[in-house]
Parts: sequence; structure tokens; C-alpha cells
Amino acid sequence: MVDFTIPPGVLPDHRDLYYGGAWHAPLAGRYADSVAPATGVAIAAAPIAEAEDVDAAVRAAHAAFKAWRRTTPAERGALLRKAADVLRQHADALALLDALDTGNPVTMLAGDARFAAGGLDYFAGLAPGIKGETIPMGDGNLNYTVREPMGVIARIVAYNHPLMFAAMRIAAPLAAGNTVVVKAPDQAPLSLLRLAELIGSIFPPGVVNFLAGGRACGEALTAHPLVRKITLIGGVPTGKAVMRSASDSLKPVLLELGGKNALIAYPDADIDALVKGIVQGMNFTWAGQSCGSTSRVFLHASIHDRVLDAVAALVPERHKPGLPTDPATTMGSLISAAQLEKVQGFVRSALDEGARLVCGGKQPTDPALARGFFFEATVFADMRPDMRLAREEVFGPIMSVFRWHDEDALFDQVNAVDYGLTGSIWTRDLVTAHRAAARIETGYVWINNTSQHFLGAPFGGVKQSGIGREECFEELLEFTQVKNINVKLSAA
Repeated sequence: MVDFTIPPGVLPDHRDLYYGGAWHAPLAGRYADSVAPATGVAIAAAPIAEAEDVDAAVRAAHAAFKAWRRTTPAERGALLRKAADVLRQHADALALLDALDTGNPVTMLAGDARFAAGGLDYFAGLAPGIKGETIPMGDGNLNYTVREPMGVIARIVAYNHPLMFAAMRIAAPLAAGNTVVVKAPDQAPLSLLRLAELIGSIFPPGVVNFLAGGRACGEALTAHPLVRKITLIGGVPTGKAVMRSASDSLKPVLLELGGKNALIAYPDADIDALVKGIVQGMNFTWAGQSCGSTSRVFLHASIHDRVLDAVAALVPERHKPGLPTDPATTMGSLISAAQLEKVQGFVRSALDEGARLVCGGKQPTDPALARGFFFEATVFADMRPDMRLAREEVFGPIMSVFRWHDEDALFDQVNAVDYGLTGSIWTRDLVTAHRAAARIETGYVWINNTSQHFLGAPFGGVKQSGIGREECFEELLEFTQVKNINVKLSAA
């Protein structure tokens, strides 16, 4: 039992794997309890797929592809919109399930299902836009291209937004005429099982398939010869492992990986908006478990002290750890004991290397949180670029603050890390804003803003933060392949 009664309709009724339009017990018969990270209490058992289960699911998706690719874009779009409507109807219950399974606050998670529904609608509308082009070849020749679906697409999603990622990331490949196998994060698999219950039967059998499992499941998906493309939302080491495995069969990959993202504040920034943006950009709500968190804050020396003081006051006021099922909670727990230990290790190393702890830095003392993996929102100042905390992604609630004077030296430091996912620039001067946006080495830049995603705006990273773009028309094209067709219109 968990700490409160779970309302009906929240937990999945099925605890098996979903593929080929039906539920299947894992062939090895293995199940594992999914544990609430906020309480340490088991919520429900989830299946563990092994290589044999992956093979069955992929073959079901491969068989379904032959008919699904021939459905019209309008038919595909209609089913995606139907799935979107179902997500909206169940958004609150899905938010509660993910709050239990991930430790993230239920109030904030309420937007995940709705954003995913918006993504389904978005790609449903784009489906008719997949088109080729004609290429002039002179008299007597007609040359044109078409874009065709690839086949079975494997999508491996992350634990920080499991429902949103699983639901939204099926949209582009399905709209393009592919079939999909989705793997749940092993730390938070339950909302994927509920998603299968809600939308699986909307699509023809085998078009959408949902698996839960650990490393063996992911490795089998990556290596399977019938999987035509593998995608991952996860950490850099996992991304490298996926890419290595995919290379054996020359599978293309789409990777959204980690970030060590910079927020840069110029002297003329709107101070009040900047302070709020710094706190928002760190994504303390998710205990910092967000690849887009602006975890490195660079404050110009002329505003450094007053902005840091304001941030230090606002952080504990706005983000105090609490039980994720409480609607008043604004900051959840870390996902696991291993992640908590990792965060604590970063705190120790920062202190050992001379950083100054401004706030947080420890587990909360509230007895109600004693069984969970909670950690306070933490800010370090007096940072140097050689510190471990300045170079490595924490994926936890730790912000580092740097003081800068010279713009050239600033960008040398900002761009010195191996990551390049997002960046945030704060200034009232248009020339400064565009100059800074051109110099920062990232795939996504906010100016006087942080954290927000916009459907249609390509999201993705450079360097070791990933390959490819999502949430945009380019994502749709990621799941197509170009065929050239040349027609001779006259005799030689």
C-alpha cells in the first residue's frame, strides 16, 4: 500500500506487455515492483521484457507495417486525433500515476498529457505535408522523389516525463506511415501500461506496441534486424551505447541526450524577470531531472551579488520538497537511491574544490519525507570552470553560479563543455541578444525566457547532447526515406 488510497482508474488493470493488439505475459515470466521514489513503497508490479519478447513485438510491428504504410495520411491523422482526445479525457489520472511512479509533483504533471495530446494533433495535421519534389532533367525525362516510411521504429523514453514522452513520440513515426515499439523507462513503467490500455486499441493491431523492461530489453530493440531506426531520450553514456549497437546494422539514430546548459545574464537584463527566469530554468520542480535545465548561471560582475542574493531567497521559498501527490507541492523527489547518492557526491566534490554553498545542499528534515529520495534545491557560487560540478551533468537539483567580466572569455567557458542542448540569454539590447545567440554552441536558445517548448520549434542538441530534432516538421521527416524515380518519356 502507498500512503493514500489510489482512486479507481489510475493504475493500469493490465500488468503485461502489449504488442500485436493484445496483452502478453513476459515469456520468461518475470515481473518487478515499481517503487514510489517519494515513499519507498511498491505501487504495482510491471513486466520485464527479455529478448524473446522484443522479437515477438518487433515482428508484430513489422507485419502491421505492410498495411499501415498504405493507409492514407487522412486516416492516420484521424486515429492520432482520436488518441489525443483520449489523453485529454484522462489527463488528471495519468498525472497522478506519473506522480506516484516518478516522484514529480502532480500539479505540474497535469500538463504532460495535454502537451502530448497537442503533439499528436500537430503531427496528425502535418501528415499530408510529407511530399517529394520534381527535379528538371531536360526534355524526355521526368524525375521526381517521394518520401516513404522506414518500417519499425523503436523509441526508448526517459523517466522524468514517461507518459508525455511515450505518448508524444509515437506521433511523428505513425503520421509518416511507420509502426512503433515503445520501451518504458525501467524506473517508471506504469503510465506506459496505462497508455497502452487507453490508446492501443485505437490503432490496427501491431501498429503501436508497448514494452517494459530493463537493459536487456533496450539492447534487444537496438540490435533487432527488423528495427529500421532507434531513438532515445536519455543520458550520454546510454546514447553512445545505442549508437554503437545500431552501427552493426547501420541503423540511423535520433538521440536527445544530456545537457550542461548555460544561462547568461548581461548587465542590462531586467533583474526581476532574470531572477525568476534563473529559478524557473533550473527545473527544480522536477528536482533538476531535466536535460534542458539551465544549471550553469553566468552573471555579469556588475549584477552578480544582488541577483545571487535574490535567487538565494527565492529558491527555498518557491521550491520546497514535498509529497508529489499533494497538489501544493512544487518540488518532487529524485527517481532513485542511486540518483540521490550521485547528487550528494556532486555536493561533496563542489565543497572539496572550493565552491560556496549558498542554499540547500542536504536532504530535507521533514519526517514525512524520510522514506523518499528527496534533496533540497541547491545553489553553489564562486564556481570555477575546472570544477567537476562545472563540467558534468548532475541531473539533480544543483545550480552553479559563475561571475563574468569579459565576453570573449565568457563564451570560451560556456562552450568548453561537451554538451550543447539549450542556452538562455538575458539582455534588453537586441544587438547583444543576437550576437550572444550566434556565439553559444547549442541547438536551442531562449532569449529572456527559459524552459518552454513550442510545437513547431525544433528541439535538439549539438555535440554530445544529441543527434536530430524533435517537436517539429523535421521530426516527421526523420522517419522517412527518400526514393528517386526517373521516367524516360521518349525513345533514346
